[in-house]
Amino acid sequence: MNDIRTILSTGQPGQAITAKGWVRTKRDTKNAVFLELNDGSCMSSIQCVFDAATMNPELVAVLGHSGTGAAVAVSGTLVESPAAGQKIELKAEALTLIGACPQEGYPLQKKAHSLEFLREIAHLRPRTNTFGAVSRMRDEMAFATHSFFRDRHFRYVHTPIITASDAEGAGEMFQVTTLDLEAMAKSGKAPDYSKDFFGKKAMLSVSGQLNVETHCMALGRVYTFGPTFRAENSNTTRHLAEFWMIEPEMAFAELEDDMELAESYIKHLLSWALDSCAEDLAFFDKRIQPGLIAMLDGVRSKAFVHMSYTDAVKELEKTKDTFEFKPYWGCDLQTEHERFLTETLVKAPVIVTDYPKDLKAFYMRQNDDGKTVRAMDVLVPRIGEIIGGSEREYRYDKLVENMQAKGLDPASYWWYLDLRRFGSAPHAGFGLGFERLLRYVTGMENIRDVIPFPRAVKQAEF
Repeated sequence: MNDIRTILSTGQPGQAITAKGWVRTKRDTKNAVFLELNDGSCMSSIQCVFDAATMNPELVAVLGHSGTGAAVAVSGTLVESPAAGQKIELKAEALTLIGACPQEGYPLQKKAHSLEFLREIAHLRPRTNTFGAVSRMRDEMAFATHSFFRDRHFRYVHTPIITASDAEGAGEMFQVTTLDLEAMAKSGKAPDYSKDFFGKKAMLSVSGQLNVETHCMALGRVYTFGPTFRAENSNTTRHLAEFWMIEPEMAFAELEDDMELAESYIKHLLSWALDSCAEDLAFFDKRIQPGLIAMLDGVRSKAFVHMSYTDAVKELEKTKDTFEFKPYWGCDLQTEHERFLTETLVKAPVIVTDYPKDLKAFYMRQNDDGKTVRAMDVLVPRIGEIIGGSEREYRYDKLVENMQAKGLDPASYWWYLDLRRFGSAPHAGFGLGFERLLRYVTGMENIRDVIPFPRAVKQAEF
């Protein structure tokens, strides 16, 4: 069976075909009925033209029930199209109504809907041009990710969703339990996790990094790509409670190797989008963010500038009065700072390195100055940080020291410490939030619009 993408790209005039899809629009004129048919395989639809002079009463009746949203099959012959913007159209001869779509109550009859409205009907929004394009781009970026790491001999590891360890040390985690918490609350008793399903307190993972490091110390080059969860009570356009992370890890690697991999990965993704997703990108450029294609092409063609955190703060302090959050050494860089560095100062992507240790996670390797760690953040124009990574602390004593300084119990991370006791080696890696990447390559502002079913504060409807 040919999908509409194949028909439009390879179909020839005179070819007899049957096209199946959903009706986007139906237009009646004195001499013809026009159906715009789309099956989601591409942005474009195929125009099906029914000659009014040859339509019998049965066909007229079926057309009457084939409004916007109906699933239909149209048979006929491809012909050259006289209309601008399309090479061929379908001279339709027969129509089968596969799935009716009653027009009363169907919420997608208008051509324009606000993104806020579509967020309330997430089960139907993939049928729109915008979210069809987002879905295809999400698929393409996932495939591009796997191809990138496969070409570099990384092994894909499935890390657990349920964990007893907090990878970030932030504590903003969803709990997983079979205990009757309501009954315990009424009784006033504290939960006894020894009686829980796992025999201890368990949570949904905020990161697969700690787990994937176990395979890094055996397979050398690995990555994980899966869902992660964070119970941060934040209702902004940049936060989700459930999101996807891509986290590669390399053995016998240092920070410089990590930066090279991150830059190559970003450029691979942008090249894939620009070279393989032209039609959908053109839509985003025209409808969502004008200038998107030029921006992405500029990022992939420029060398990423390297700058230490200390040097970055010095540059920011020169214009500190222009920022809402005043920069100083020891502050966590805000999005406005990151965008200034990329968009105003160097006009290119920036990799900021050697952050204060108090800002970063316990597993990052300390520098000899005792104040900073071998961390790096990749910053890009428009959104700021897109990747965060580091060289990992592979020295046992230093890792224990870091855990204690962050208020973590080393005993809870005994297995992670074992990696430093038995055949430890320098290694490095990074994390990229998949939805943050998708915001960047599509121009969509709200992160809830680049994931099929957004999970956020007070939002778990579908």
